[in-house]
Amino acid sequence: MHASEAQEKLRGWFTGRLPEGWFEGPLEVVLDREEVSVVGRLPDPPRAEDVSDTEWAAAAAGQIQRFREETRERRIAIAREAEERFGRKVSWGVRCGPAREMFTTLSVPVMTRLRQPERRVLDTLVEAGVARSRSDALAWCVRLVGKNADAWLSELREALQHVERARAAGPDL
Repeated sequence: MHASEAQEKLRGWFTGRLPEGWFEGPLEVVLDREEVSVVGRLPDPPRAEDVSDTEWAAAAAGQIQRFREETRERRIAIAREAEERFGRKVSWGVRCGPAREMFTTLSVPVMTRLRQPERRVLDTLVEAGVARSRSDALAWCVRLVGKNADAWLSELREALQHVERARAAGPDL
């Protein structure tokens, strides 16, 4: 099964499995080798004309916290079921108002070999107080590249989907 097909299967399963009324609109389901992230949209808090952006954002944060507490046991049970079924850990998150918050995320060690110039970049970030460790510095660099190269990464992911479709249409070896 290819990544896009697996993602569709997961989104479908979660859409059918989650209790009605938890989220509005389609789920955002992102997967990699180890983890499935499920992010749903909560209804935005009501906003009167005289409510400031700060107050409205705080109302959204409160709504997120309420949802997190009220659904904790059910989310854990559904995550265990999905982990058994799909062989990946499940992380939960929500969007509400201007906020996107992940409740749980998996931290996975990644082996890499860096030459001295790359290590010096990480050490400079640590020395400057941007990161606590080389590991944090590397994560910071990855987030920065992801943020600044979002359009390029989206184009690359789209190209990979075309490759997957071409492989699926080809003969089985």
